Amino acid sequence: MEKRSLLYVGNKLSTKGVTASTIDSLSTLLEEEDYKVYTASSFKNKLLRFLDMLWAVLRYSKKVSVVLIDTYSTQNFYYAVAVAKLCRMLGLDYIPILHGGNLPDRLKKSPVLSRKLFKNAKSNVSPSMYLIEAFKSHGFDNLTHIPNSIELENYPFLLRKELQPKLLWVRSFTEIYNPLLALDVVELLQKKGIDVSLTMVGPEKDGSLEKCEKEVEKRNLPVTFTGKLKKSEWLLLSEDHDIFINTTNFDNTPVSVIEAMALGLPVISTNVGGIPHLISDKQTGILVPPNDSAAIEKAINQLLNEPDLGLTISKNARKSIETFDWQKVKVRWHVLLNE
Repeated sequence: MEKRSLLYVGNKLSTKGVTASTIDSLSTLLEEEDYKVYTASSFKNKLLRFLDMLWAVLRYSKKVSVVLIDTYSTQNFYYAVAVAKLCRMLGLDYIPILHGGNLPDRLKKSPVLSRKLFKNAKSNVSPSMYLIEAFKSHGFDNLTHIPNSIELENYPFLLRKELQPKLLWVRSFTEIYNPLLALDVVELLQKKGIDVSLTMVGPEKDGSLEKCEKEVEKRNLPVTFTGKLKKSEWLLLSEDHDIFINTTNFDNTPVSVIEAMALGLPVISTNVGGIPHLISDKQTGILVPPNDSAAIEKAINQLLNEPDLGLTISKNARKSIETFDWQKVKVRWHVLLNE
């Protein structure tokens, strides 16, 4: 067993048309820090992916010192439960990385499975204080706060002095991210005579993209769908947009929002999950109630009519995001992985 060897289990599907997730970015960054990182799984079929995860634990159990497990609140929760159980049977340390913004609800719905999964972990890594607090309230204390990270040098800051209603939305098209709300916002702005445009970046996941496309055609809205883009492509695209909107119903600490803040895009986001731990209202972004198109429309108008507010938010957001730079975050991973 090598001290600096680990297995990372999660949905590594970026080559299958799905948005890159933490397993894609973090595994690469750790490898650059001289860790040997094995990963599973890249099978698109759910059953094959699940079996490949279990096989990877068996296959590498003698080679690695710890298993990292991406852990979400929906179906993938059961993947994590099974992988962790196998790790315990093999006497292998494991670390769930908590991603699901709705994990607090999962703790309530599945208390027995949650206890076995999280109580027996070497530690549970949370990218947000939101989940740290939620897990503590359920009696868990083996918790480590390690933020999601970006390589800040790859995100050129652009200060937009005169904001235009050129909106950008970047997420997977799934119901929990509520993409239809963005269309409602565009329609409201149009009705008020504002020359608005919206670009929506991200892959289809549950039929939401198709619904949005039909609504755009039905309502004749100025919305462009790009599908999934490479990171470099959407970062370049961001230069032609002035306001970033995050319409989600559940969230933790979304990397796309962190990236938007780093780029200097003023962010308007629903006030859910871990978002208020990431954004301070009117300081590093604007927070609005969930599923409230009128509130987002009002916030957009405020940014358009108060240039100083946009400048303040943009500068403050970039400053706050410096704590998410990999050069700082990696120190926490080194400490945890070498305990």
